Amino acid sequence: MDNASSVKEFILLGLSENQGLQKIYSVLFLAFYLITVAGNLLIVVTVISSQGLNSPMYFFLCSLSFVDICYSSTTAPKMIAGLLGGSKSISFMGCMAQLFGFHFFGCAEIFLLTAMAYDRYVAICRPLHYAALMSGRTCGLMVLGSWLGAFFHSTLQLLLTICLPFCGPNKINHYFCDVHPLLRLACADTRAVGAADVVNGGLITLSAFAILVSSYVVILVSLKGQTAAGWHKALSTCGSHITVVILFFGPCTFIYIRPSSNLAEDKAVAVFYSIITPMLNPLIYTLRNQEVKNSTKKLWSRTVRRSEK
Repeated sequence: MDNASSVKEFILLGLSENQGLQKIYSVLFLAFYLITVAGNLLIVVTVISSQGLNSPMYFFLCSLSFVDICYSSTTAPKMIAGLLGGSKSISFMGCMAQLFGFHFFGCAEIFLLTAMAYDRYVAICRPLHYAALMSGRTCGLMVLGSWLGAFFHSTLQLLLTICLPFCGPNKINHYFCDVHPLLRLACADTRAVGAADVVNGGLITLSAFAILVSSYVVILVSLKGQTAAGWHKALSTCGSHITVVILFFGPCTFIYIRPSSNLAEDKAVAVFYSIITPMLNPLIYTLRNQEVKNSTKKLWSRTVRRSEK
């Protein structure tokens, strides 16, 4: 697509230009990324290989872990390479591809978290209809809908950005290509594009968050009159999900429901939903879920026995 831009590549300034901090960040974020990939991959392999983890909740968890691996991989490797002294430049089309991938997997995560909230609502509030409402076909369609919704969102974000003319500065004050920092570099009036970006990103984030909050309000109301054991059982299945929702939606909402005014602040907040949350997801779901822990131990035991033969 021709956008009449003279800029052929961008320079990602990263989190800091301080050499000392870059060395610390490189070790820290390399460790975070390796933990993210290893932890989420372990959940994917555990769910796929364990016959006991065949409920809709684990199907969604497996999908979420796969998305988290892809989500982190769109930004972390390039950022870490820059921190380790590699090239900080990224081609124009590479930048647009990174922007598309980041929004695609980020939006897919939002929709999957919403689907998981609906799954918990049906399991707790309509247990007798759970098998009918959460059939394999329904779950498959919900995941497919998450991917399609993410595709339409990221395509719109890409079209809003790729058509802008870039003819001057090419230094992006961020560690990955996103709409807000790129708007600062465009040599055109970007107020309309910025407003469209806030509407596009903000509408999805706030709508999904409203559905999530509503589902848990209904769950809490339905638990009135339940015994302490009933409360504990219900909340134990929702606790992990609520924790992940808060960690992801808090910073994400802060960034995308308002026009950007401070890029230094924005990129610091972006670390939480782009790197920290995908790393913590497998730890949160594994530590709070006995079935996942037991299946992981069995998988590890089988792997060890095979290696000893």
